[in-house]
Parts: sequence; structure tokens; C-alpha cells
Amino acid sequence: MFSWPEPFIWRALFAAVGLAIIAAPLGCIVVWRRMSYVGETLAQAGLLGVALGLALNIDLTLAVVIAAIVAAGILTVLGRQQLVPLDSALGLTHHATLALGIVAIALAKGPGIDLMSYLFGDVFAVTRNDLVWVYVGGAAVLGAVLYLWKPLVRLSLHEDLATAEGVNPKLPRAAFDLLLAVVIAVAMKIVGILLVMAFLVVPAVAARPLSSTPERMAVLAAGIAVMSTIFGLWLSLSSDLPGGPSIVIAMCTVAAISLLAGSRRQG
Repeated sequence: MFSWPEPFIWRALFAAVGLAIIAAPLGCIVVWRRMSYVGETLAQAGLLGVALGLALNIDLTLAVVIAAIVAAGILTVLGRQQLVPLDSALGLTHHATLALGIVAIALAKGPGIDLMSYLFGDVFAVTRNDLVWVYVGGAAVLGAVLYLWKPLVRLSLHEDLATAEGVNPKLPRAAFDLLLAVVIAVAMKIVGILLVMAFLVVPAVAARPLSSTPERMAVLAAGIAVMSTIFGLWLSLSSDLPGGPSIVIAMCTVAAISLLAGSRRQG
């Protein structure tokens, strides 16, 4: 049995719901731009941020934000090279950052450290400081997304046409990568590095068959993410299951139902 008034449950609920709302519009853009692999690479870089935070004894969320931003800059540089395809370069960076992060954490605090909390998160260990990161940082992210929404959507749906109409792709792209890095860093505590992109992408996938406009897709993705978060936390508490994975399972279930319903309508 559990009691909803328990403080740690309220913190988990507020953090997960806040993150769900923040992540929804970014997840839609990730889906439109087919950036899931980029997001995964940024998430893996978060392990290096954790190692940095442990070594320097600084706030882990801040350290992960710094590492993710640096990784975003590296990916921007890799996108300009012509020696190998971008997906190959992303694959190299993706696996390298994961391996380096695990080794760096072991060196920073010894081999006995619990990597599971970083890889899969622990939503019920959210602190008041984490809530500040979610809501203050999230408000800044949402404000920036609203300001950049139109150019981001135009570039995502038809980049050549948007560029021909005068949209400069460099600033929106760089800003989006920065915003994505911040959200990934904040989400790491809740769903973990290995599941963070599912938290962003799956609600957007679920909303896509039900949406006729980009704005409607973003709003539906937020609603689906919030409902899935509440159900996932209930499932976790009632069945003694990990919180982050339970939330992602709920999101994936909704996405599967949405895709099946959408395919039937098309048929």
C-alpha cells in the first residue's frame, strides 16, 4: 500500500509531469527531423557529465548540462565533415561517449558506484533542487521553443523551402541542440540516460496519427506524456516496479494503440 501525500511521491509526480510538458514540443521536432540518434548521443554524454560532477564535487545536473552542450557542439562539427556519413559519425560518438562515461564514473568514485540510477533513473529520489531545475529551467526552455517554434517547424518539415524563403537554419538548429541538451540533462534523474529519448520521442509518435497540424501534435504529445506519466507512477507504486521504465512502458502502450488505430483508418 502507498499514500499519495508522501512527500517523495509528490516530488516524483511534479517532476515527471513538468518534464513531460517541457519535453513534448522538443520531442515532436526530434521526430520531424529524425534526430533520435543525435539525442541518444547527447544522452550518453550525460555520463561524462556525471563523472565531471563527481570529480569536481559540483551539482550533477549542472555538470550533465555542460557535458551535453559540449557534445552538441561536437556533433555540429561532425555534421560538417564529409569523410564518413553522419550516421556513422554519430554511431562512433554514441558508443564512445557511453564507454568513456562508464569508465570515467568508475575512476571518479571507484568501481562500487551504482550505475543503475544513472542509466535508468530514479524518479522517487527527486529532490527539491531537482524540481527547481525542472520548472525554472523548463520555463526558460518552453519560452525559447515558443519563440523559435515557427522557424523550427518550417526547417523540420521542408528545410530547402524554408531556406529559400529566407529562414536562416544555423541559429534555430544551434538553439534547438542547446535546448535538447538541457532537457536531456534534467530528464536523466527521472528516466535515466538509456530511456531519456523514449521520454521525448514516444509521446510525439503517439500524437502523430491523431494530429492535423504541428501545434496540435505538440499539445497532444504533452497530454499523452502527462497521462502516461501519472499511470506509469501508479503502476510503479502499486506493483513495486522501477518508476522511469514504468512511465516509458505506459507511453509505449499508448503509442502502439495510436499507431494501430491510425493504420486502421488508413486501411
